[in-house]
Amino acid sequence: MSRICFLFNHDQTHQLAHSLPIAMALAARSEHRIVLAYTKPAIRAEIERQAEPALLAKVELVRLTLKQSGSQAIASLLERLVPARKLLIYRDNLDFFASFDAVVVSEKTTLLLKTLYGMDKVKLIHTRHGAGDRAIGFNKESAGFDLVLVSGPKIRDRLIAEAGLTPEQIALVGYPKFDLCANNRFADTFPAPERPTVIYNPHPSPKLSSWFKHGAAVIAAFRNQDRYNLIFAPHVMLFERKWVVTLDPPSLARVVPPGAGYRAERRIHIDTGSAASSDMSYTNRADIYLGDVSSQVYEFLRAPRPCLFLNSHGVDWHDDPNYLHWRAGSVLDSPAHLLDAIDAAVAAHPDYAPTQQALIDATFSLSERASAERAADAIGEFLEGTKPLG
Repeated sequence: MSRICFLFNHDQTHQLAHSLPIAMALAARSEHRIVLAYTKPAIRAEIERQAEPALLAKVELVRLTLKQSGSQAIASLLERLVPARKLLIYRDNLDFFASFDAVVVSEKTTLLLKTLYGMDKVKLIHTRHGAGDRAIGFNKESAGFDLVLVSGPKIRDRLIAEAGLTPEQIALVGYPKFDLCANNRFADTFPAPERPTVIYNPHPSPKLSSWFKHGAAVIAAFRNQDRYNLIFAPHVMLFERKWVVTLDPPSLARVVPPGAGYRAERRIHIDTGSAASSDMSYTNRADIYLGDVSSQVYEFLRAPRPCLFLNSHGVDWHDDPNYLHWRAGSVLDSPAHLLDAIDAAVAAHPDYAPTQQALIDATFSLSERASAERAADAIGEFLEGTKPLG
């Protein structure tokens, strides 16, 4: 019987839906022992909210904490700028991780177990999170995983071409998040819910996001108008700290949230980090997508609809695979006359619909079999020593 740890070592809950469905699919089987390891009470609460109770009862939940002398002091000192606690968790729990045959994660910091701590016997399995086009998703670090679960041929092909993975390291499984979240929908309180609703979904990285240069103007455009409702639901990490620090690309910026006065605007809904920001509640409810580089655009496009993108950094994007999703709609250099641009995007959507469908087909390899079940099959076959489905 294999011992498999699903690790939820995250600042927020946004990555949980990419691996929790797989854990539950494996828990329904008898050949593995499944442990869900988490680091924050909010993550456990989200696990309990989303998981089926009968399946959750079949797994063990373990909270990981900082244990070594000085770890808490280091974390307290640095946490405002960098995820110090998240990184120290690995060092302080090496014996725990060594007790498993495999650790399943949705992000890449867990590679420290191999690169820094020499833990070669434990297999590291990457579920990824999101299905976007940013270069960071295809860097050489991905090749450090023993198995990578991917949503579609677009991801598989770029990992092989750019990250140096072999086909044997990859399993094509679909998108388990759809198994868990596809039916979620925001129950809005807009005074005129029949009006088209725009979701504005900026990314947190200062060198990629539209928020730092154009965000305030975007939200202001929706005041004192009666054409659209607005859901402002940025990436949950945008307002997690007062300063945003990113390594790829390197950037540092102070984050200023929307003014308090917007909370009184009944046609504007602002959510700077609840679970609804990442469980598809908003992307399922909205009629029009406005954003920059967030992979959530692909979750929105599961049902093709009008899109617009803000090119706030003057990127030459047309032949850049990192901006492939910008082919799904109009690209704006500024939010000037934004509502008119949204009108035009709605009218032009039939022209973009075939491109959107092609993007979805390349991004999500879906079948009648649930993606989480396919992912569980791939993990089981990998641990048994047979080649995963790819």
